[in-house]
Amino acid sequence: MDETALKKYGVMLKELESTLRAEIEKTVDDSAPLAVDGRMGRISRGDAMQVQQMALEMKRRRDIRLQQIRTALQRIEQDTYGLCARCRNPIGAARLEAFPDAINCVNCA
Repeated sequence: MDETALKKYGVMLKELESTLRAEIEKTVDDSAPLAVDGRMGRISRGDAMQVQQMALEMKRRRDIRLQQIRTALQRIEQDTYGLCARCRNPIGAARLEAFPDAINCVNCA
């Protein structure tokens, strides 16, 4: 992969990383533990617990994606970015455009 493409993907990955960090910080209140309040009814408490669980799952998924992006940035530094982790063949440009943090080619994925 040429230097121009590596820089382009590096910028894409850093933008994704920044966006994910902002989303994680923005939603930190939604996943906070619920305060037990006698004024809150059973249904309201159930709704609040469901919202909390959904927020926790979204945070978990964002954390995983953030780690994948960091790994991709490390692969750029190690000059292994764009190569499939399994078969070592180049990952297609269309796949990297859609998923710049992809570690496997389409056939191995």
